Amino acid sequence: MWDENTDNMGTHQKKGNILVVDDNQSVLTSLELLLQEQFKQVSTLKNPANLISSIREQQTDVILLDMNFKAGINTGNEGIYLLRTIAKTDPDISVVLITSYGDVELAVRAVKEGAFDFILKPWDNDKLVATVHAALKLRRSKLENKGLKDLNQALAGELNRKESILVGTSPVMKQVHAMVEKVAVTDANVLILGENGTGKEVIAREIHRLSPRKREIMVHVDMGAISESLFESELFGHVKGAFTDAREDRTGKFETAGKGTLFLDEIANLSPSLQSKILAVLQNRTVTRLGSNVPVPIDVRLISATNANLTDLIAEGRFREDLYYRLNTITIEVPPLRERGPDIELLARHFLKINREKYLKGDLKFSPEALKAISRYDWPGNVRELQHCMERAVIMADGDLIHAQHLALNPAGSELRAEAFQTLEEMEKQMIIKNLEMEGGKMKAVAEKLGITRQTLYNKVRKYGIDLQE
Repeated sequence: MWDENTDNMGTHQKKGNILVVDDNQSVLTSLELLLQEQFKQVSTLKNPANLISSIREQQTDVILLDMNFKAGINTGNEGIYLLRTIAKTDPDISVVLITSYGDVELAVRAVKEGAFDFILKPWDNDKLVATVHAALKLRRSKLENKGLKDLNQALAGELNRKESILVGTSPVMKQVHAMVEKVAVTDANVLILGENGTGKEVIAREIHRLSPRKREIMVHVDMGAISESLFESELFGHVKGAFTDAREDRTGKFETAGKGTLFLDEIANLSPSLQSKILAVLQNRTVTRLGSNVPVPIDVRLISATNANLTDLIAEGRFREDLYYRLNTITIEVPPLRERGPDIELLARHFLKINREKYLKGDLKFSPEALKAISRYDWPGNVRELQHCMERAVIMADGDLIHAQHLALNPAGSELRAEAFQTLEEMEKQMIIKNLEMEGGKMKAVAEKLGITRQTLYNKVRKYGIDLQE
């Protein structure tokens, strides 16, 4: 006979951890023998004082709970008390109460208190087993709904973020904005490059927010935080029994991000063997769970990021060239904060606003010397350093002003920018010179990198009197 624990191949797959709590050893033994043929694990407990620790240790799904433990007392109050205690510990556990007394009022009270059902002693075996199966089904339904609720809340948070999360009006950031808007509407793979703390994840989230996939989830994976032994399980998933601790099927990050965006941060940290596995997935557009031979189609938009120079890593044989070309259909370079001129003060005010609301310091503002220190500091840690600095300053400030000493900037670790980039035109000139040097004077490459036409670049070179032979 088919039941919900039998798969379509006819194999009996036991599911569910059942805990029986009763002070009568014969009852415990009888129920254990009855239920162990139907469920994955059946545990018994004679002393209800150990109930909570047992729940936490065994990840219990269904509890069969006696309502009376003290001799001569049959009010059911003990069962009601334990029922409430279970609900506080894990409200999703299904509880079936057992009593020797057919008190209808007590049964109604127990159900109102959250019990799934009520069983009378002596019980009917078939009815009891069916009740436990139904209780287990409810438990799994609650867990699935909870997972969907959490996912929907996360998605709602992303959808409610209507405004851009990118802050910056400098020429270099305007170019980044334009590139993000242009590529977001496509499904092209994007590689984001930039120093630590420049905001590569912010760029990735902005691309997702503006994309046709914005109503689906964006999954962020820090490739540097996944050990090689867990890589396949984390990224591709596994089936039950694939390895020692694989107690149930698990969906990998590629499948979780289905129809959405998968953001692979610190992609350069992958070993050559793991790079090969990622490449195979991108080529085949399928993943195969660890322990399975069945390929699963995937539909994700891939965004990668790194602070490393992948070209150098390729030359050193440490990064696959074919994977590099798969990842960088479009490349976006995020400039360091020291090259963003007016954005530094803009970002400082942005983080000040966030943190004074967080710490209830609504009248707090910068003193002139604090603003001067902020604008002249080199910010080696980029936007992340600025963000942490602003939070610390808000916490440390006592009055209505943030002074330079509240910033706790380290002069030894910075280059004061003093007279550098006095105007936007000077910034633009220096940026063109820097990129011409990096690209060996190749105008086409520089124009593409800056997001302008070659003619526009020639015009600017003439305007600023830049010597192309430098």
